[in-house]
Amino acid sequence: MSAPDVYVHDFALALGQHEHTLEESVATGRTHSAAQALREAGFRRHRTAGAENAYDLARRAVTPIAAACDGAGAIIYATCLPGNGNIGDEARFRATRDVKHVMDFPVSHLQADFGLDRAAAIGLNQQACTSMLGSMRLAKALLRDEPELGRILCVSSDRFPAGAEYEQAYNLISDGAAACVVSLAPRGYRIVACHQLTNGALAQASDDETVGTYFSYTARLLRETLAKAKLEARQIDWVVPQNTHSKAWTILARLLGLAEDRIFFRTIGDIGHVISADNVANLMMLERETAIAPGARLLLPMAGFGLNWQAVILEKV
Repeated sequence: MSAPDVYVHDFALALGQHEHTLEESVATGRTHSAAQALREAGFRRHRTAGAENAYDLARRAVTPIAAACDGAGAIIYATCLPGNGNIGDEARFRATRDVKHVMDFPVSHLQADFGLDRAAAIGLNQQACTSMLGSMRLAKALLRDEPELGRILCVSSDRFPAGAEYEQAYNLISDGAAACVVSLAPRGYRIVACHQLTNGALAQASDDETVGTYFSYTARLLRETLAKAKLEARQIDWVVPQNTHSKAWTILARLLGLAEDRIFFRTIGDIGHVISADNVANLMMLERETAIAPGARLLLPMAGFGLNWQAVILEKV
């Protein structure tokens, strides 16, 4: 028997509640690059979470798609910063020495708050900015092995700790969360292929080392993902990438033979790089602005620390 098709649908996004202009954040020390350099990269504004923690962001992301999650057999809760995978009180741990205070898992709260009583709780926290795509990949594999799960809620949520710089690898960062549902129901998009590369020797790469490896590894990732799907670049209708330097995709499009006018990351100016949520943010805007035809193929790539690269190819149902 062939493996069943798996689909992803019901996308949602939640952003930090406080909006800042690029100039405000440069003036207050949230970045280390000059405003002109970041503006030339395509950044204009970004969002910070203020008093909200990562779980608050996740809960806001799931709320609008709660009905689509009903009866989910699993929740995959992904974080880029492992500290966001615990909402416990470290001060209480230090006072009591009881480690349960640093094992207060947000995925458990999500299951309880949304009444997903039969959902298995799964945490994913070592794939950095690629973790939302990683959760889709894991959900696809789980549903093919355990179709009785029916549907899986995928959530990625991160906020930077207080006092952090909101710039990484020359990207302006926003706090935020994204969510979607992966299921066997033919809705939204069929997951055609998933692929990941990791270079652990660059686990603590500098900004310049990260930029230096970006093009070669991203080009390799996309070629290998296309090969896995038995597709050529010309058969991709839309590329929906992360929000990184606007010139990067001009270069990659030429390298890979992709149509530059079909690369869609127009949220970059308003929200910057939302850690693991960029692909979802850009796809949601693309859906609002464009009638995506059934059969259209979308390529979603993402790079992150670790160093990790992941890509997913989707086909519109």
